[in-house]
Amino acid sequence: MGGVRQFLAPSRAELRDHLITAAIAGEVATPRENNLANFHRMSSRQPLYLFGLQPVGEWSPDDVLELMVERCGVSPDRDHRYGPDTIDVERTLDSLDSMAARIAQAAARRERVMVATGHPVGLRPTHTAVARALREAGCTLLTPAAGWPHPEDTAYGRQHGRIKHLDDVAVLASFGGLLHHTHSPLPMRAMLDELAAAGRDAPDLVVADHGWAGEAGQRGLDVVGFADCNDPALFVGEAEGRIRVAVPLDDNVSPHLYEPMTRYLLERAGVG
Repeated sequence: MGGVRQFLAPSRAELRDHLITAAIAGEVATPRENNLANFHRMSSRQPLYLFGLQPVGEWSPDDVLELMVERCGVSPDRDHRYGPDTIDVERTLDSLDSMAARIAQAAARRERVMVATGHPVGLRPTHTAVARALREAGCTLLTPAAGWPHPEDTAYGRQHGRIKHLDDVAVLASFGGLLHHTHSPLPMRAMLDELAAAGRDAPDLVVADHGWAGEAGQRGLDVVGFADCNDPALFVGEAEGRIRVAVPLDDNVSPHLYEPMTRYLLERAGVG
C-alpha cells in the first residue's frame, strides 16, 4: 500500500502520499477534456449534470472553471484542453477532515442518517464502513423506498433498476443483483418523499454522492460526500451552501485503494 500501515489509520502525511501514489488526488486519470465538457454541461443546466441541484448563480463555464480551481484544484491553465487533470491533495485532506468532524457530530448526537452512493464498486465500501460505524455509535440508519423502480427514460438519461439497501447503503440495483452507476437524483427524491408521506422526519445527515447528494442538498438537508473533478455541480452546491462538504477525489479507482482514506476518515471522526 505504498507505505501506508495496514489496519491502522494513516497519518495525514501518510495518507497524502498514498492518495497521490494511488492517483486518487494529484494527477488523476479523469481527462481534462471530460472535465471541461462537464463544466459546460452543468453551466447550461443539463439535468444529468446538475445532480438534482438548482444553482442560484449564473455559473458561466469560466465561473465553473474558476470554482473548480479553487475547490478541487484542477489546472487553472485555460489552454490546457486535453490530457490528465489534477486534484489538489491538500484540498482532499482538508475536506476529509471537515467530513470527519460532521460524522463525529452525528455519532455524538446519535442522529438519523441516510447513506447512499451512485458508485456501486469503488466508493461503496467506504460508504458501507461509514454506515456501519454510525450504526454502532447509536445512530439510526434510514432505508426508505426499498424496491422503488427508476423510470427507464428521463431527463437524467436512460436508467433502470430499483432502490436496494445493502448494509444500510442505498444503491440502484437490477432484479438480478447487478448494481448500477447513477447520477440520477430521482432515487433520493423517492426516499425523501416516502419519509414525508409517512410523516417521518427527514435525516439529520446524508452521506452520499452524485444525485443522491445533490437532491438531498436541494431539499435543505445536511449533506457531506465525495465528488470527482468532472462533477462540478456538487462543488457549486457547496459554494452556494446546499452541500456542507464535497471531498474532491478521483471516484473511479479500485475499491481497495480507498481503504487507507476510509480508515483515516473514521479515525478522525472518532468512530473507527
